[in-house]
Amino acid sequence: MSTADLFPDDQPGGAAPAASAPLAERMRPRTFDEFVGQEELLAPGRPLREAIERDLLQSIILWGPPGTGKTTLARMIADLTRARFISFSAVLSGIKEIKEVMAEAERARRAGRGRTIVFIDEIHRFNKAQQDAFLPRIEAGDIVLIGATTENPSFEVNAALLSRSKVFVLRALTPDETAHILRRALADRARGLGATEVTADEEAIAAMAAYANGDARVALNLLELAVSAVPGGVAGPGAAGRHVDLPLVQQLVQRRALLYDKAGEEHYNLISALHKSMRNSDPDAAVYWLARMVEAGEDPLYIARRLVRFASEDIGNADPQALTVAVAAKDAVHFIGMPEGNTALAQAAIYLATAPKSNAIYEAYGQAAADAHRDAAEPVPLHLRNAPTRLMKDLDYGKGYKYAHAEADGVAAMDCLPPALRGRHYYRPTERGFEKEIKRRLDAWEAFKRKKREE
Repeated sequence: MSTADLFPDDQPGGAAPAASAPLAERMRPRTFDEFVGQEELLAPGRPLREAIERDLLQSIILWGPPGTGKTTLARMIADLTRARFISFSAVLSGIKEIKEVMAEAERARRAGRGRTIVFIDEIHRFNKAQQDAFLPRIEAGDIVLIGATTENPSFEVNAALLSRSKVFVLRALTPDETAHILRRALADRARGLGATEVTADEEAIAAMAAYANGDARVALNLLELAVSAVPGGVAGPGAAGRHVDLPLVQQLVQRRALLYDKAGEEHYNLISALHKSMRNSDPDAAVYWLARMVEAGEDPLYIARRLVRFASEDIGNADPQALTVAVAAKDAVHFIGMPEGNTALAQAAIYLATAPKSNAIYEAYGQAAADAHRDAAEPVPLHLRNAPTRLMKDLDYGKGYKYAHAEADGVAAMDCLPPALRGRHYYRPTERGFEKEIKRRLDAWEAFKRKKREE
């Protein structure tokens, strides 16, 4: 397997892409001067750029959204390195091919032919066994690994492989950077649309940049589609004099493609943003993150389940109605479906964001659970046990139990925790919302019990 397998139209040191290649392929940067964005990594003097230009690269993982330059960087490395360069596609390659290439890399190094750089596109698609196959050769110095992934390497790359690699994070392009790429494609006479004198309104360029959501490939594909959609022909030599305006772009883009992967990191990032916005009592941010998930196609019942969890974890008895509202939203979504259920979710999210907050129930359960795991299983005190048989009564089951309803204040001066945990307090209500009233009651009951014990 060689770079030709991954880079069929633009092999290192080979010819440029044909004029018939997609615009995004023709405009792919070939030098650092053409690279737009990622200055944090690739500005002159930055470690990654220095390592690439000086051919001193060690194993790295390139992590970032689509269209941010991961494969482009691999092509630059292939052009600049003196090492053998081999690429894999995790979608197409199997363990047999990996082992064959690793064996050849070992033989090449032992024969004095130098190291091998192995580029793995979409490395997160390799399973553990496939990823493990690279480890011995990395440790022996036979290969330098370059992995590209759109998924968080912490979850998708083996810990052993990750520990032997430096992770570089590529960010999504800004709208201004994406707009610059579009203008360059319009002006470039050799590889872009400059020779055909295609023009575009700034409003149209801005709209395409916004739609691309930080993905240069999406932006260039949309520009090429827009040019071909201008009445009178298709993009290319016959497109001379064409003009792309905002209405045309809006017609092509009926709905913005939201960055969202229901199985990936962005899924967890957005639900985290919703949860923390509600916790911080910010209804505007809460409804925004909710809308981001709903409009991107998230399972509405998943969102409803998270709202129910939030109601008890972050509000609890500060507003007991919060759990009722959250469960009602879940029922409403289940009953009427989507898209009509979106307002029920929004109503619940805004209610939860504006409710008084308390994590006292969450803390109480956590501390009680810790005691349950840490301490020996304490037996239930005899006075709290039922005694349905004569034998159990003879063994003092239920002896000393005090019926709370028979007490003047509805509370008995009776301990209900095991003796080893007597006096332990798990639930500590706050002074916020309804918990202020609960705290007043508990304090009064505690004083009553203490007085009774002293009598």
